[in-house]
Amino acid sequence: MSFDVTADAYGRFMGRYSEPLAPRFADLVGVTAGARVLDVGCGAGALTAELVARLGPDTVSAVDPSEPFVAAARDRLPGVDVRLSPAEHLPFPDDTFDAVLAQLVVHFMADPAAGLREMARVTRPGGTVAACVWDHAGGTGPLAAFWRAVASLDPSAPDESGLAGAREGHLAELFAEAGLRHITSTVLTVRVAFPDFGTWWDPFTLGVGPAGDYVSRLDEPGRAELRARCASLLPPAPFEITASAWTALGRA
Repeated sequence: MSFDVTADAYGRFMGRYSEPLAPRFADLVGVTAGARVLDVGCGAGALTAELVARLGPDTVSAVDPSEPFVAAARDRLPGVDVRLSPAEHLPFPDDTFDAVLAQLVVHFMADPAAGLREMARVTRPGGTVAACVWDHAGGTGPLAAFWRAVASLDPSAPDESGLAGAREGHLAELFAEAGLRHITSTVLTVRVAFPDFGTWWDPFTLGVGPAGDYVSRLDEPGRAELRARCASLLPPAPFEITASAWTALGRA
């Protein structure tokens, strides 16, 4: 699985979903003026940009373990403190932030519980730790049609349903394991319009994440077969994809 890709490739693949998710997630957390916040696993800056729009750059920080993403976030959001760092080793002192958020990141942490403990460590007592993850296990995530097509052609292929937080209730379990308190959960849903099938399919060929890795390993006939199977599972163009994400909020 790789996220060592350009910010543009990631944006074409997942940004179309993460951009509309960001304001919904920030609303849920209740980010307010004057708060100091951290975006963990910021990618190219979808959530970071939303936080900056609400709070200004001086009180927003961000980290990501990918050098291309850190560079893209810095270019996109001058004045924001963006650092190269994994979630499991955050480069900040204890009790630094009022809220620490991770959008679509926990399922790719090397150690999710350790990452959430670090998020709690850098959150002030009583502050908010929040995360959201696509519902890959329940079949309502943004890549559901793709993985259904894969399963119909290659039943033994691994998908993303087993990733951390991807099933109902698992984020809350991880929050509890990390020592967070007053944990609540809900679902956020976004809808994304596609003018044609190619706009939906082409980003899968860019090598982003588990889906991109799977496509990159196929030969040309296999790729063409998967493309045709995906097309058969989607509505006629133009169409919309509805994508849902599990969320969890807790107190440090």
